[in-house]
Amino acid sequence: MEKIGLVNATAPTLMDAVELYVKSLRAKDSNTQQHLVGFVREMGGSRLVSKIQPSDIGEYGERTLASGAQAVERLQSVRKFLSYANRKKFTDQNLAQHLRIRKSKRSARNATGDGPRTVEVTREGHRALVEELEQRKAERGLLAAEIKRAAADKDVRENAPLEAARERHGLNESKIRDIEALLKDARVSDSGQDGGTVAMGVRVVMKDAKGEKTYTVVSAMEASPAEGKISDVSPLGKAIMGKTSGQSVEVKTPRGTTRYRIVKVSS
Repeated sequence: MEKIGLVNATAPTLMDAVELYVKSLRAKDSNTQQHLVGFVREMGGSRLVSKIQPSDIGEYGERTLASGAQAVERLQSVRKFLSYANRKKFTDQNLAQHLRIRKSKRSARNATGDGPRTVEVTREGHRALVEELEQRKAERGLLAAEIKRAAADKDVRENAPLEAARERHGLNESKIRDIEALLKDARVSDSGQDGGTVAMGVRVVMKDAKGEKTYTVVSAMEASPAEGKISDVSPLGKAIMGKTSGQSVEVKTPRGTTRYRIVKVSS
């Protein structure tokens, strides 16, 4: 994990808080670190922990559950971190209680063998996964060379570079397995070609009391609210799916109910 110097340990950014948490763990777990890196990437690493709202955590949980791959394990890692953040007074809210960990209906069916597990993704999301997989596989040689160089130091007891190199290698291999599993079960959605109805892959201009915003509807694993990419299983995503320009919807979140009007739908 990238090293960042803390400016204010009493009001840390999300990245700073996660780094402190990882350092506090007695046993280093590459999977836990990977899960938290994904959480930081989605929520925004420069965001103050104190500014994260319960609704942000609730929606993150819904998106993660819908994505399928290691969802429960990822949420458990994040919940432990959120409990730590509350104990350290990084936030005055116990955000962990807003992260519901349950198996989605889709996951439950798969566990019993009732039908194959399918993950619907946009064409852009599928292409991004393929590119990331190729890039990570290309990094294998570089990481192996880095481990070899670090291992040349005979005193492995205090060999921090070797430990760090092995950690990066482990994270890379874990991510490769995750992406390969997602691609195996992925189905590329072409529903956005319609252009008149809100569906996976379309751009939607929405208007509420605060003004207009443009969103792109994507799968849970592609969601990035900071980039205007909302999941089809998020409260807003579920409310607008299948709707057309001119229609209005009401979205209920922990913050309250917001009314939106769909201004424009485009592929």
